Amino acid sequence: MFSARRLIASTVALGLAGSAPANAGSVDAVCASLAGPGVKAMAQKGSCRVTGELRPVPGSQIGFALWLPPEAAWTGRMVMLGNGGYSSRLPEAAMGAELARGSAVVATDTGHQGDGPEFARGRPQTIVDWGWRAVHLTAITARTVISRFYGRGPRYRYFNGCSTGGHQAMTEAQRFPLDFDGIVAGAPGAARVRLNAGFLCQYLSNHPRGDDLHAILDRSDLALLQETSIGACRAANGGPAGGLAGDAWLNNPMLCRFDPSVLGCPAGVVAGKCLSSGKIAAARAMYAGATDPRTGVRVTTPWLPGSEAGWAAYLAEPGQPNQPARTDFWRIWAFSDATWSPWRFDFGRDLATAYRRLSPTIDATSPALSRFHAAGGKLLQYHGLADPVVSPLDSTGYYATVAARGPTRDWYRLFLAPGIAHCGGGPGFSRFNTQVAIERWVETGSAPDRMIARQTDLNQTAERPLCPYPARAVFVGANPTNASSFACRPSGRISETIK
Repeated sequence: MFSARRLIASTVALGLAGSAPANAGSVDAVCASLAGPGVKAMAQKGSCRVTGELRPVPGSQIGFALWLPPEAAWTGRMVMLGNGGYSSRLPEAAMGAELARGSAVVATDTGHQGDGPEFARGRPQTIVDWGWRAVHLTAITARTVISRFYGRGPRYRYFNGCSTGGHQAMTEAQRFPLDFDGIVAGAPGAARVRLNAGFLCQYLSNHPRGDDLHAILDRSDLALLQETSIGACRAANGGPAGGLAGDAWLNNPMLCRFDPSVLGCPAGVVAGKCLSSGKIAAARAMYAGATDPRTGVRVTTPWLPGSEAGWAAYLAEPGQPNQPARTDFWRIWAFSDATWSPWRFDFGRDLATAYRRLSPTIDATSPALSRFHAAGGKLLQYHGLADPVVSPLDSTGYYATVAARGPTRDWYRLFLAPGIAHCGGGPGFSRFNTQVAIERWVETGSAPDRMIARQTDLNQTAERPLCPYPARAVFVGANPTNASSFACRPSGRISETIK
């Protein structure tokens, strides 16, 4: 792990330590005083924009940006925002929104430039940066800068991210429980090795053995599977799945037992709204996930019915349909083998090797959150039930493992969003404010018993509550567009996991 002595050396190199607090004078002057070797500071529209680099070890170059509102507008909050995928891109629009709310807001490039895992070729330290170091050290450095700028540190510290940002959120709660008071983890791709194994399974399931040139299922086939699975399982809507009977999505796809053979083409028919036997076999393999050939135990988390159309995005590498999604994760990160072929991959032996080499650095699957809980931390997790990228079963499985260790309701809650895709979108109720919810929980002790959400379509004004898992929103009133017409009710046996 990273030593305190080395961290101090890094901040001194940035010109951020060992000086008197710069909390007097104009914003421009105070902001300019933060500049130093490797760091720039510029006043802009009353705020101070700080950018810099951390170089904690040879081969590591972590960029960050910290935006500081004027002291009169500062709420005392520090908000760190997460990243997406393997991208170095900063979430500048979201940073601007948080700055406007009076937060000191920070983000990192995770120690590289680019959008894919190829950044680690010849640079093994960047995997560590991406896996945990960039977020942790940026958070510590941000607190140092904030203290210099305002003459006092942040009163409340938050992290909020989705996808890889959700992964980063879970990493912080597990590895560095003192970094943040409140953490929001959206659709976390925290079981990263298993997630990429899932993408690989989808690719292999969708190609004849050894054939990279001919995919079996295309986008229209996946759309047909989604349309049919929703139609087959919607009867649970308004009943055991919650919501309304007329909802155009599955309110609880985990209740859905869909058999794609219902789409089999009649004899002599080869086109239209049906699937060939080969396509049905491929679909079944995708719904099932991969198994360890030595034990028969499933080793990837399958995606749920109602999300199938979105699978197309990760059936192959974007722009390279003859390669699995995240090929460089396997070639560079896991095996350091430029000749690696997906057709030689063994979901027992090779997956075990990938876990051994990478999980200690990049996975965030430990249920040991006792230090975060003891420190008073609050964890709000959410996941769309039509997510085609990270399976919601990852989140429900993780929550159940943590809940089995002891009570969770006062510090950790999971919200599932029916009809919502990856980090948003979809026909369901995707517009809800997790940042306000986590702030209220941390600052007033008011736990989120429900989060009020609106549909993705901005023209729709209906509202509905999202409920803490495993409860579901049950219609009990008269007006289906009013959130108050829904109650959060336990959902069968899984209610036993709430302590």
